[in-house]
Amino acid sequence: MKKILIGLVAAIVIATVGFFGFEFYVQRRVAGEVEAAFDQIRATGSKASHGKVSFDLSSRTITVADITGETAAQPPASVRIASFTASGVNQPDATRFSADSIEATDIELGVSMAAQPGLSVSYKAPRITVKDYSGPAGLRRPPASSSLIDVYRFAIEQFAAITASSVAAPSLAGTIKFGAAMPGGGDVAYSGLTMQGIKDGKIASVKVDGFAFTVNTQQAGKADKLTGNLANVASYDIDLNAAAAMFDPQKANDDRYYRAYRQISAGPYTITSGQGLNMRIDSLTIDDVGLRPSRIQLPALMAMIPAAGTVPTPAQARDMIEKAAGIYEGIRIGNAEMRGLSMETPQGPFKVSAMRFGLENGKIGEFALEGLDTRAPKGPVKVGRFALKSLDIANLLRMSALFSNPAQRPSPDQALQLLPLLEGVELKGVVAPYKDSNKPVNIDTLSLNWGQFVGPIPSLAHLTARLTGPIDATDAGLQPLVAAGMDTLALNCDLGAVWTEASRTFVLDPVTLELGSLLKASARVSLANVPRGIFSLNPQQAATMGAQIEAGTMELSLRDMGGVDLAIAQYARAQNVSRDAARRTIVDNLRASKEKTAEASPDTVALVEALTRFIDNPGQTLIIKLTPLGKVPALQLIQVLKTDPLIALAQFRIEASTGL
Repeated sequence: MKKILIGLVAAIVIATVGFFGFEFYVQRRVAGEVEAAFDQIRATGSKASHGKVSFDLSSRTITVADITGETAAQPPASVRIASFTASGVNQPDATRFSADSIEATDIELGVSMAAQPGLSVSYKAPRITVKDYSGPAGLRRPPASSSLIDVYRFAIEQFAAITASSVAAPSLAGTIKFGAAMPGGGDVAYSGLTMQGIKDGKIASVKVDGFAFTVNTQQAGKADKLTGNLANVASYDIDLNAAAAMFDPQKANDDRYYRAYRQISAGPYTITSGQGLNMRIDSLTIDDVGLRPSRIQLPALMAMIPAAGTVPTPAQARDMIEKAAGIYEGIRIGNAEMRGLSMETPQGPFKVSAMRFGLENGKIGEFALEGLDTRAPKGPVKVGRFALKSLDIANLLRMSALFSNPAQRPSPDQALQLLPLLEGVELKGVVAPYKDSNKPVNIDTLSLNWGQFVGPIPSLAHLTARLTGPIDATDAGLQPLVAAGMDTLALNCDLGAVWTEASRTFVLDPVTLELGSLLKASARVSLANVPRGIFSLNPQQAATMGAQIEAGTMELSLRDMGGVDLAIAQYARAQNVSRDAARRTIVDNLRASKEKTAEASPDTVALVEALTRFIDNPGQTLIIKLTPLGKVPALQLIQVLKTDPLIALAQFRIEASTGL
């Protein structure tokens, strides 16, 4: 029995010594591998050091204390980590390392900016936790140099090689120093930072519960404090491979869009300033963000930035503008939307219900602003909707070079080149003060679109307008309306024009105009044999081509809704006679002219008779159709109309009628 007990004790001692001996061996090996990893960092020219390395075999936990590092790039970036602990570690093969959980505590990160001396940013995080981590057992190939571009490329490549189910940092605080160029600084704080689903350079989601900042500045001897809070920040389906393509010279000709984000959302967002600014945005969303490597090659963009303190030459400035325009062509945004913007300013409140736009190929398909509510010096201003359609931001930026030199103003031809950069404007629900009157101008709809450009000149246009405004009693031209007891006037119009190259026709259609309770008119006017050369910036060429244009069929419909009575009343006041007498005088004059017009053209008799019925019977609709009897040169017709309208009308078959 004694021998058995002694043997058992001996076995326990041997096993215990063996266990601790093996654990010591493993710990030495782990420490060696950690040191080897730090050697890889130091081999790039950066500084890296660590404190004690320990390993617990039973829980497979590695702990590394007092980690410090500093990049070789100037100015350098530095990092400090008080403790790094990886639990449940495993090495499935010589190239991979995994851990059930990784926790780093008391992290400090500092970065200085070369672009502005003294500008620096530092961050502190009490704790960062990573779950289900798997990544390379050592660093991938070191960056080619210590340049910012190579460091970014290296970081993206490293990130693409790891996977993790989540990364969490309960809080992160930062301090910003602006440097000598702008005295002051600020603080930033993040709370509830989480990342989910990291794999193959992609992140399923990144969320931040809250972001707050405080910025203290001093300009022109006046101190200001700006504070802001942004809540519920979230990004989904993030792909860093899209960013990596911008660093890859092999993709310099790749014209595809790589989606970087499926969606980014945030809000509410508030900003307050000691100067009296208070702003709030209820929500922000950005959908479908893509990057185009052929337009955004970051190494080339960074290389064109001039050194601090140097003034770029005109050629360098043009190249910078071209590259900046390319950036707009290299970013796609399916839809960006802001909702619930409100500001309190010293000039008064300012509110916008929504603002949205999309961007692709350097063009904003539509920029829309809705629910504007503010105040002008004369009174409140409201805009239901304002929109710009097909705004070419990239080419607008390129053309800005023409306007940048105040000593050399652009020619009218160059200014006209701006027209194709925008294809439409829309206004709805506008209420604005009119002079000092108590009645506002109301624009129900104002829409102007143009397109089908021949050079810089559109061959298609469409205008729609519906508005109501007060009648200015001080305007002599509006006195007849004032005398009739009218104090407001409504205007509805719909005007369209299109040139068709195949048939060489130009048509004004629709042409409708409704003027309050006075009249409603509609027309259709066509021109034939309209050559492409008419759309020329050369006046001489346009005039030469204009001689080929021929008049086409013209139709007019005019409905009286009170305008005839108003005109007769005005005539009666001018002649100091009664309205009935004024009407009889006008009708008699028309009947007397019938014989004279018949000599010039028999068809004009029908026209005069229709005009007579139209004036003698209020509320009628006058319909006139003019059909050319042959080829009628349009320019000659215009000249004849100025000198002898009857001869001009004789070149058309005239059909005229009236009806209710």
